[in-house]
Amino acid sequence: MSAKLSEKIGYGLGDFASSMFWKIFSYYLPIFYSDVFGLRPAHAATLLLVTKLYDAISDPVMGLVADRTDTKWGKYRPYLLWMAIPFAVIGILSFYVPGGSYELKHVYAYLMYILMMTAYTAVNVPYGAMLGVVSDDSREKSVFSSFRMFFAYVGSFIAMGIFWLFEKSVIGTENSAGKVIRGVGDADPIQWTLVVSIVAAMCAVLFVGCFLLTREHVKVEKKESQGLSSIREDLRALGKNGPWWLLLGASIGQLLCGSIRGGAAAYYFANILDTGIVLTCAIYLTIGEIAQMIGVTFSVGLSERFGKRDTFIGSLAAVVLFSCAVWFVPVHAASGVWVLLALQVLVSLAFGVAAPLTWSMFADVADYSELQHGASSTGLIFSSSSMAQKFGGAIGGFLLLALLGVFGYDKALDVQAPQTLNAIKAMMSFVPAVGAAIGILFLCFYPLTTARMKEISLQLQARRQGIQ
Repeated sequence: MSAKLSEKIGYGLGDFASSMFWKIFSYYLPIFYSDVFGLRPAHAATLLLVTKLYDAISDPVMGLVADRTDTKWGKYRPYLLWMAIPFAVIGILSFYVPGGSYELKHVYAYLMYILMMTAYTAVNVPYGAMLGVVSDDSREKSVFSSFRMFFAYVGSFIAMGIFWLFEKSVIGTENSAGKVIRGVGDADPIQWTLVVSIVAAMCAVLFVGCFLLTREHVKVEKKESQGLSSIREDLRALGKNGPWWLLLGASIGQLLCGSIRGGAAAYYFANILDTGIVLTCAIYLTIGEIAQMIGVTFSVGLSERFGKRDTFIGSLAAVVLFSCAVWFVPVHAASGVWVLLALQVLVSLAFGVAAPLTWSMFADVADYSELQHGASSTGLIFSSSSMAQKFGGAIGGFLLLALLGVFGYDKALDVQAPQTLNAIKAMMSFVPAVGAAIGILFLCFYPLTTARMKEISLQLQARRQGIQ
C-alpha cells in the first residue's frame, strides 16, 4: 500500500511539534532547573528520576486506552487534535518560575513536570502507534518513519535556532539582578517563559496539521473493552514478546546517550570550551540537528542494503567511537572549536541514520505481536517507545545532575573545580558512549530480520483481508 506524499508529510508534522519540546527538555531543562529555577542539582536530579516511576504506568495505560478508542477519525489520530492545546499550555507553564518559598517552587516543579509528561504521553503514544496503521508494508513504514524523523530534526533545528537567537539577544547584557549574562542560565526567568511560549504556539498548530493530513488505512481487529481480563491478556502477551524487550533496551541505551550529551553541552560551553565569539552552545546543537536531518535521508537506503538491525548497530558503533573522541578535544586551543564541531557532525549523522529505525522496528514488533497473539496491541507496543524516550531522557538527566552534584558543581563559582570540569568532559564523551554501547548489546540478539518480516507481512495481509 503506497500512501500519498501529503500523508507522509502530515505524519512528519507530528514529530516536528513534539521534537521541538523534547529537545528543549533534553538540552535545556537541566540548566533551567539548576541555574534559573533555582533547584539544587540533587533535587533536580531526583525530580527527573522519580517522575519516571509515574511514566512507567502512564505510558502503557495510554497505549491500552488508545487501542480501545474507536472514532470516525480512527483509533490513534484523534489524540493529535484533542491534546494540541493542553500540550502547549502545560509546556509554557513548565518553564515558568513562580514566586514563593523554595519548597513551594520544588512542589510546582514536580507538578508541572508530571503534567507535561502526561500531555506528552497522551499525544505521542497514539501518534507513534499510527505508524502501525498508516500502511501494511514494512518498507513503507520505514519511509513514514524517515519522514517522521526528518521533520523531527527540522523541528529540533528550529527550536535550537530560536534558542540561538535567545542566546544572541541576552549574552553580554545585564539581567534583572545587574549581573552580566554569560549564558542562558543567567537570563531572567520571564525571558525563558516568553521564548518557550513561541515554541508552544507552533506545536499546537503542527499537531492540528498532522491530524488533518493523515489517515488510518490498516483495519485491524477491533479491541473490545472487556475489563481486566482483556488488559491482562494484552500485558501477558507483551511480557512474552522477546523482540519488544530487546528493542526497548536498545532504545533506552540510545536515548540515554543522546540526553546526556545534549544536556551536558550547555555546561561544557559555559565552563570548559574556550570558544571566544566563534561558537555558542545553541549553534553547536543546531548544527547537530542539521547533521541528523542529513543522516535520516540515508536510513532507508542503508537499511534496505544491510537490514534494519545491522544498520542500527553500525550507527551506534560510530556514536561510541566519535563520542569518546570528544574527551581529547584541545579545549583551550583555537582548533578545539572546530574539532568539537566536526565530532558533533559525525555523531549526529550516525544518530540520524539510527533514529527512524527505532520507530520502524517498533512497528515490526507490533506486527510480530499481532501474528503471534491474533489481535493488535499497537498502542501498547508503541507506548514502550515513548516510555523508552522518557526513561532514557530521565536517567540521562538524573545522571547529569547527580554527577554534577557529586563532583561539586556550584553555579556561584566563576571557575569550577578540576574534578567538576573533568566530570563535565566525561558527560560529553565516555558516559554517553556507554549508553550507545548498551544499545548495541541488546540489538545483537534482536531476531526480526528482513527475511523474517517479509514472512510476517505476508501472513498478516492474508489475515487482515478477512477482517476487511
